[in-house]
Formats: sequence, structure tokens, C-alpha cells
Amino acid sequence: MSMRFRAHETFFIRKGWLSKGMRCVANKPDLFIDRDENPMDVLGIGANMVKSLRYWLQAVGLTSEPNKGKRTQHFTDLGRLIYEYDTYIEELGTLYLLQYYLASQKEDATAWYFFFNEFSMTEFSREDFVDSLQKYIKMEDGETDYAIRSLNDDFQCIINTYLPRYKSNPTRVSPENNIDCPFGELGLVDILNKKKKTYKKSIPAADTFNPYVVLAVIVANADNRKEIMLNELLSAPCNIGKVFNLDSVTMLDVLYRIEKIGLIKINRTAGLDVISLQEELSFLDCVKRFYESINEQSQESLR
Repeated sequence: MSMRFRAHETFFIRKGWLSKGMRCVANKPDLFIDRDENPMDVLGIGANMVKSLRYWLQAVGLTSEPNKGKRTQHFTDLGRLIYEYDTYIEELGTLYLLQYYLASQKEDATAWYFFFNEFSMTEFSREDFVDSLQKYIKMEDGETDYAIRSLNDDFQCIINTYLPRYKSNPTRVSPENNIDCPFGELGLVDILNKKKKTYKKSIPAADTFNPYVVLAVIVANADNRKEIMLNELLSAPCNIGKVFNLDSVTMLDVLYRIEKIGLIKINRTAGLDVISLQEELSFLDCVKRFYESINEQSQESLR
């Protein structure tokens, strides 16, 4: 299995980066490889940041590049929908969809995949994480020649991705230095002890999830099955429990919200503990319905 570390050049996603990147890809698919027009000028960021953005657009599932031939970027199906309905990435649901993609990238964002799906400590330090990640690499890959510095950089980048600046550095943050990562809004990581530099995974509130977004992730993992065990939803890699840091109580709360709109049935009788999907929807159908439901809400509030 191939693994990638530190592909982000130590830059976490800045506010506005992804939407700027999407607009540029829409206008100019060969932006990142163009010899005549400098992507640094077009994007208004430095060379390493350009590399980083090129990586992030793919890691969160907005664009893809062919492995050989001309390395132009194109929207993924998800990227196309997000560009159409939420160009500026203002919806929390959009961030949750991108989070699902990022946390599922076993090969291209290995540290992220590991952090959410395999790393079982809910309270941890950098050393805890890096030690566990090294063991995981050895087990999966038999390789141990990844530079420890890269793994440390990945840890720092994960913390910077999910921990808003005002929490990690309240005295140092000036309003104009607004370089938080939008993923901080998801509330997935918090500080446990500032002095000891320990952190913890946090559980987002159930009401921050749009039912269609959660259903999209369930469907993406269901492989056309109509019935899925609750335990699988909670603990299988890349499923809702792992990628969104849910515990069983919060997950059930979220599932009841999906049941309320008639899209699933929860069956907990006779020790079954399964959900059954009530409609034949694909991942992209769910995403589309999510955006349509938001549009309806905003039109109603305008009336």
C-alpha cells in the first residue's frame, strides 16, 4: 500500500483557499502546470502554498488529476455539486462532506485516515500519535523509512486543521490574521491541557449534522446493502462514527433525525440493532438533496 505524508508542505487549508482553487480550476484546468501563466500570480499565494493547495483540492475530494499524461485538474462529481451549490464553502454540511473524504484517504492523506479510523486514543499528545502511527506504518507497509519529521509535521497540520487559532493561541490572534482553517468549525479536536500539550477528540453536537449529509456517508459505505448494523456505522473505517468522531449516543440521535424524515428505519428489536434504508439513493443523490433542502429553507425564510 502506498502512503503519503507531509504532502501539504506544512500548510493547512486556509479560509477561502478551496473556493479560490475551485474557481481557478473551473476557468483553467491546467492552472497548476501552465508554463505561460504563473499559478502564484493567479492565486496570489507563494510557490509552496500553490503546491499545498493543489494537494488539498484533491485530498478533500473536490478535484482529481490523472496519474499520467497531462496533469490537469478536473472536478470530481462531488466537486461539481459543491461548486454549483456552495461555491464559497459556507455550509457546515459541505465541510462535513469534505471531512468524510479527507478522513477516508488512506493513501493520499495517510495521517488523517489513521487519526480518525485507526488511532483509538481519545486523549493524546504528539508523541502518542506519532508512536502509534509508526507502528501502523510498519504493520501495513513493512516500511519504517518515513522521516519522523514528516509524521510530526502531519500531526501539527492535523491540529492546525481542526483547532481554531483562538483556542490554541488566544493572546496572539489578531482579527486581521484570520488564517483559521474552516474545518475548525466542526469541533472535532480540542485542547486537553495546554501546558502538557495534550489534546482530545471531541464529539460534535448531533444538531450540527444535516440528515442528508450523514446519509450520504452511510450510503457510500453500504455497497448497495439495504440493511446495515449499527455497530458497523459506529466503528467501521470511513463510516459516520469514525470520520465524525461520534459516540453511540450522539450517533443514535443523528440517526433518529434521519428516521424522522423517512429515509431510514432503525430496528432495535430482538437484538437486531440495524438500520434499513428506505429509498434507493446514491451518495450524490443525497448530496444533491442536501443542497436542495437548504435552498428550500432559505427561500422559506425569505418569504
